Parts: sequence; structure tokens; C-alpha cells
Amino acid sequence: MEIPSDSCRTVLVVDDSKVSRMVIKAHILEICPQWQVVEACTGEEAIAAVARSVPDFCTMDVNMPGMPGTDAAARILQAHPQVRVAIFTANIQEAVQTRAQQLGAMFVSKPVTEKSIAQALQYFMG
Repeated sequence: MEIPSDSCRTVLVVDDSKVSRMVIKAHILEICPQWQVVEACTGEEAIAAVARSVPDFCTMDVNMPGMPGTDAAARILQAHPQVRVAIFTANIQEAVQTRAQQLGAMFVSKPVTEKSIAQALQYFMG
């Protein structure tokens, strides 16, 4: 995958699973070592993180305690439509895929793997 080496980007990784966040972060930094990765484990934390500093990209889990990731993504995109969001979820129901599409986000099915992260990175750089 061709990623411009001089582009310093920020990715917000939102997932209540520490393991998922670690895997996503490790794969992103392997491909784009100059990027900054910010982590959040709830939708509320994600919204607060974006309020402090708007990321270029965001990976968002759907099923988390408190606010669902789709709602958090909707709030982030409403305020900052330029942020590219990839919705990561094991819930592959059509309703979730449709909601991601309506938000203008990319749907990526879990589990989090090198392949699914590459999918999100291609979308981010598209």
C-alpha cells in the first residue's frame, strides 16, 4: 500500500477492547510510523478526544458501554465532516452496515486483522 512517507496524520482508535486497540495501533504504526495514534475506549471518550484535537481518521467500534459507536461517529461527523471514519464491528447485520453508509463511514467487519486494518487504511488514504 502506498502511503506518502511525509504525511503526518492522526488516527483516533475507539474500542472498549484494549487488545483490539493495541492490534489496530500496532498495524497502523507498522505501515505509517510517522502517524500519531490516540485511543479512546467509549463513545463519550471519543467525542471528548475529538473536541480536544480533531483527528484525520477514526476507527470506531460499535458495541461499547454507554453510547454506541455509530452514535459517537454521527456526533463526530456532524461536527467534523472531513474526518474519515471506519466502523469496526462483529455485528454484520444489514442495519449496522446501512447506518455506517448513511453516516458516510466505511463498514469493516471484525475480527480486527491485518487485512481489515489495511481495508480501513486504504479508505483513509482514498
